Amino acid sequence: MTALSGRHAVVTGGGTGVGAAIALALAEAGASVTISGRREAPLAETAARHKAISWITADVTDPEAVADMLARAEAQSGPAAILVANAGAAESVPFSRMDAAHLRATLEVNLTGVFNLWKAGLSPMRKAGWGRMIAVASTAGLKGYPYVADYCAAKHGVLGLTRALGQELARTGITVNALCPGFTETPLLERSIAKIMDKTGRSREEASASLSAGNPQGRFVQPEEVAGAVLWLCSEAAAAVNGQAISICGGET
Repeated sequence: MTALSGRHAVVTGGGTGVGAAIALALAEAGASVTISGRREAPLAETAARHKAISWITADVTDPEAVADMLARAEAQSGPAAILVANAGAAESVPFSRMDAAHLRATLEVNLTGVFNLWKAGLSPMRKAGWGRMIAVASTAGLKGYPYVADYCAAKHGVLGLTRALGQELARTGITVNALCPGFTETPLLERSIAKIMDKTGRSREEASASLSAGNPQGRFVQPEEVAGAVLWLCSEAAAAVNGQAISICGGET
């Protein structure tokens, strides 16, 4: 596939899980891809899987670091035409034990991180008259889940940002959309399963089943399924799709 030949894509949180799957799919489609994250080792490992992928470390919660990362990526591969805000983090905490610092930290990664990437990367897209801004949100942006009130609040915020910016940029050739996967088979999910096992004494199978039960298909979403939706949003076939929250969850929402 060469549908994205000549396009430069930047993917945050691109070292593992959904981010890595997205980076590889974009590279296979012909794009040059820069992946970013805080840890060098997973970034280097993913970049080694395709010659079109390069990597730069950056913390999405630091706007200066994000701007510097995009400047370095542009120097290597040209202005970014596709920005995939995928970096995220979640930790299960009952609301009664959640404090303001915990809330702020969750918002910084999951919401402000999206803002920082899109803010720093908007100008080149405006100049080019074409762009794709995509946030990897969650079904937690569409509904509530217990013990992750801060994460739900952050992801709901991502959808608000997406819808508003989609309206604002509708006549510029830039589209802004969010993908909302349900529980997806990633290292983050594995940590959640391990925590359930530790707290409840359940087996891995029982802990997994408690999470996959919400999906009417009775399974976890695969990272490649989210990556496929990214490819579609980047295609001209999706040029009229803007300001949307697209659920990828087997019918949960």
